[in-house]
Amino acid sequence: MTRTRLTAAERGEQLVAAAVKAFAVSGYTGTSTDDVARLAGVSQPYVIRLFGGKQRLFIAAVEHAAARIEQVFRDAAERSPDLDSLGQAYDELLAERDLLTLLLHGFAASADPTIGGAVRECFGRIYRLVRELTGADAEEARDFLASGMLLTVLASMQVLGPGAVPPEPWMAELAGSIHKSCAEPEPGG
Repeated sequence: MTRTRLTAAERGEQLVAAAVKAFAVSGYTGTSTDDVARLAGVSQPYVIRLFGGKQRLFIAAVEHAAARIEQVFRDAAERSPDLDSLGQAYDELLAERDLLTLLLHGFAASADPTIGGAVRECFGRIYRLVRELTGADAEEARDFLASGMLLTVLASMQVLGPGAVPPEPWMAELAGSIHKSCAEPEPGG
């Protein structure tokens, strides 16, 4: 059986995918480059050679997650350029729990100046994109992102999405209120 050799770019993508999984489980401080290397099936020195260290690998994983959200929003806006369409698309992302949990770890690790700068840039791009794609004003975009953050937290706690725990009344109430508030027009609007 012959093995196909991956290019450095393909191997880098493979490592970022492994990093998303590893960092989603253990966060920035709890994950080593060796953990990522093992998950990707490569040596730890190879990870260092491609990324230079854990910090750059973590940032690459966060940037990958943000780029995925941006692409999902762009695709949704092609169908219908409004917040409801983007919200429905984000609901589909809830199945990608590792991606969303990684973002939460990115926010938590933002006290590190380099990580914080990268995470803020990613979040800023998403905010600007939401406004650009939908024409939402600052308040509408803020409310949209706030609801998305709550959905992200609920998905990370396994309240929503595949493999969700059996719902308790507060869970259904809270999740339902998010969707209701996203679907209702503003009074007088």
